[in-house]
Amino acid sequence: MQRLEAGGSAATATAIHLRLRLLAGVLLAAHLLVVGWLTLRPLDVPWAAAANLTPLEGIRTDLAYGPLEAARRIGEGLALLAPLGVLLPLAGGRLALSTLSAWSSLARTAAAGALVSLSIEMLQTAVPGQVVDVDSVLLNTAGVLLAHVAVVPALRARLRRSHTAYQGNTPKISRVGLGPWTDVLSAVQREY
Repeated sequence: MQRLEAGGSAATATAIHLRLRLLAGVLLAAHLLVVGWLTLRPLDVPWAAAANLTPLEGIRTDLAYGPLEAARRIGEGLALLAPLGVLLPLAGGRLALSTLSAWSSLARTAAAGALVSLSIEMLQTAVPGQVVDVDSVLLNTAGVLLAHVAVVPALRARLRRSHTAYQGNTPKISRVGLGPWTDVLSAVQREY
């Protein structure tokens, strides 16, 4: 059984945890709005390239532009949805310790990033000037995975440490030996 201290530090830790989840949810919604505005607004272009439905063909084309331009284009694809790799697990609020939960968090985050990216690409089919590119889905998902692997384990460890700091240490109760009157009391006949 866990004892609460007089200051209510467990309640404080829970309140901070809920505020952090709420902040992550608000930042997640704001990020998705910005991404939607960047990717789904109509562009006034004289011509548009054909849709790329061949995996890695767009990346090969980017690499043909030279190292700086390729790094910029591939970096944009990686960075577009990368904050989802941190914001989704943070909004979920799980601080689990097991290895299986860490892998399942990575899988859930990658699946959510891929679905968001795929949704954006599907919505771009109806937007003038926007071109569908399967490599965008691959790069966006890779960006989500990289951000998750780079930030989330350290962030969860820090949150667990701060959670236990607010919660306080579990009190240790030493073993108590037999009392001095045990022999006397056990010899007395009891009437029930």
